[in-house]
Amino acid sequence: MYQKTILSNGTRVVTERIPHVRSVSIGIWVKTGSRDEKKNENGISHFIEHMLFKGTRKRTALDIAKEIDAVGGVINASTGREYTNFYAKVLDKDFDVAVDLLSDIFLNSKFSPHEIEREREVIYQEIKMVEDTPDEYIQDIFNQYFFPENSLGFPILGHYQTISQLTKPRIAGFFKTAFLRPLRIIVSVAGKLEHERIVEKIKETIGRVQSAMDDRVLATPDPHPNIHVLHKKLEQVHLCLGTKGISQTHPFRYAAYVLNVILGGSMSSRLFQEVREKHGLAYSVFSYLSSYSDTGILGIYAGTTSDNVKKVLDIIMNELRHLREKSIQEADLEKAKEQIRGNILLSSESTDNRMGRLARGELYFGKFIPLKEILNGIEMVTTADVQQLAQDLFQQEYFSLAALGKVRERDVARGLLAL
Repeated sequence: MYQKTILSNGTRVVTERIPHVRSVSIGIWVKTGSRDEKKNENGISHFIEHMLFKGTRKRTALDIAKEIDAVGGVINASTGREYTNFYAKVLDKDFDVAVDLLSDIFLNSKFSPHEIEREREVIYQEIKMVEDTPDEYIQDIFNQYFFPENSLGFPILGHYQTISQLTKPRIAGFFKTAFLRPLRIIVSVAGKLEHERIVEKIKETIGRVQSAMDDRVLATPDPHPNIHVLHKKLEQVHLCLGTKGISQTHPFRYAAYVLNVILGGSMSSRLFQEVREKHGLAYSVFSYLSSYSDTGILGIYAGTTSDNVKKVLDIIMNELRHLREKSIQEADLEKAKEQIRGNILLSSESTDNRMGRLARGELYFGKFIPLKEILNGIEMVTTADVQQLAQDLFQQEYFSLAALGKVRERDVARGLLAL
């Protein structure tokens, strides 16, 4: 059962009671992420995510770890481009522990200068780890050039230079103005729970944060088609090809899920079967959707040898052309739908996933999207819908390509012109 309460300061509390489980997952979701940052402070949202676990007025970082471990629970956080969330999962009997811990780190973190310096080094290592993981690093490279000079293209972790300039006053100031905004805060809870009890607990903590206007203004970026090659001594060439996608609330979002599954979202997808299984040109090849409040990306990743770059791009472009020019078979449509339905239903067995789905529904739609409505949306997709979306998105002028490894720009350029 779903319930929603808006506190007097504007904080939203959304819950879904699942009486047959023993766990409860709670998250504090804030509509602030790397997209809200200026260029000279890129990475500050992620830095704050780290700092909230480094000690409060009454708990050290070790105290926080010991308390959640003592009840067998999990506490963590993540930063995205449009939101940051802090969450915990415990047995229902330990719900008070989770609420107390999350509320304390969110409201009472000290941002100690000593801890800031130590965590700065940790984040440097995290950035290096991504740079040493080329199949991840190429995604950041692609985003930066696809959305140039717009914060949506900023790397979530930031850059060495911007991280080095973050001081306690800047971090604490950004947290106060961008995170402690009740109108941006959603408390999402799923599991064995009582809604009214949760509301009373949140009233005593986040509900006491002073209300303030949400002056968040985001500029919608225009995709910038280009080819960018970063030379690096690697055994493979890592390719990220992308076109404009759709927003989280786009009316064709269900058709996009189906299109992605058919193109490269599964082991039976066209890209996986053609590039890997039939031709043996890559170990990893897939497509993905990145959707935001007002725009999106449909991307394709492949890792291959420098000698096979053009062959891989030719196959990818050929599959894109087929989807644009030829209607898919009804049997392929039904298989894709069944896969999506299965993924959705399996994920609904986790209180973590249901808590996240609650929050994202509130973030992007301002309401709860019932599972039945989502499944019905998938069922309503037609072959004509999928082809129409492919025709809208798979146009030569929308595509960008980023390549990382030992490859020449002219080689990737020839492949990109194949559409």
